[in-house]
Amino acid sequence: MEPKRILIARTDRIGDVVLSTPVIRQLRKNYPDAYISFMVQSGNRDLVANNPDLDEVITLDRRGSEKGFRGIFRFSRMIRRKKFDTAIALHPTNRVHLLFFLAGIPVRIGYDRKMAFLLTRKIRHDKHLFGEHESVSTLKLMRDAGFAVDIEDISPYVESSAKDRDSVDSVFRDLGISESPVAVHPGASCPSKRWDPDGFAEVSEVLRKKYGKDIVLIGGDETMEISRSIASSSKEKLIDLTGALRLGELAEFLSRCCVLVSNDSGPVHVAAAVNTPCVVIFGRSDPGLSPDRWGPAGVHNRLIHKDVGCEKCSAHECKIGFACLRAVSSRDVLDAVSAIIGEPA
Repeated sequence: MEPKRILIARTDRIGDVVLSTPVIRQLRKNYPDAYISFMVQSGNRDLVANNPDLDEVITLDRRGSEKGFRGIFRFSRMIRRKKFDTAIALHPTNRVHLLFFLAGIPVRIGYDRKMAFLLTRKIRHDKHLFGEHESVSTLKLMRDAGFAVDIEDISPYVESSAKDRDSVDSVFRDLGISESPVAVHPGASCPSKRWDPDGFAEVSEVLRKKYGKDIVLIGGDETMEISRSIASSSKEKLIDLTGALRLGELAEFLSRCCVLVSNDSGPVHVAAAVNTPCVVIFGRSDPGLSPDRWGPAGVHNRLIHKDVGCEKCSAHECKIGFACLRAVSSRDVLDAVSAIIGEPA
């Protein structure tokens, strides 16, 4: 039976949500009359709030009102009232699988992990073993569950709102930011993803001198200390917007940049979704953690990844001081930026 009311859930991080947006586009293409909802963590709402292929965005506050079993039970009653006939968990969690079950959704699709016995259609979870791009793996989940999908169509999509555009207009005007600045994101979720802040500082200084463009530091609250250190030690003027932009504003801001220089992190995928090229520094080499799986979609990006001979990657428990990250030089990054934006006139 053709689905009429579809709930898609992706409740992990920023990049994961962005890399799942091709699913939304393809479901809308195949089921133009269906009611399609997307469920995300409350902090990630902006990433899909303006997606034209969605009828509704549902937010899950797992640390607030939806915390614990009572919270899930209350939330499930709200979901039940929406009368979804099909639910798809793009990332396996106990909470989401239980929520689908308690909401009484007849068709419950997801990976065979995390209370998968509550699902009606289970797909083998082995995508981390092969290094296949996450967007391709997500579309293969859909294909294996019986949906017609094009696994080559992995372009992500994020749309900012009019409010976001007005806010970013004000930021550019108030701070005197010139057209087509360079964005720099020196943060990441764990040490195995973080290149040396001194490297970001050197790259920022050289780019400022070479191109005369404004260099703008971005990131979430967790990156503020790193950005502050880079800005204060720089001999060139850097603009620090770390912690100052909501996700929708970040998407709009990145759409106006000529390039993003970043660690492997969520903003990379936001940039790719608004067609801003990226220079991305990768460390980890395990297939499930590699740039083959987590690199930004698109053809104009440059990924920097050094093979230092590790037989097995220990990620954040690395015993050799993240030699793969230390092997990346400022010259590597600067050459990658020049390959994207060219040499100054």
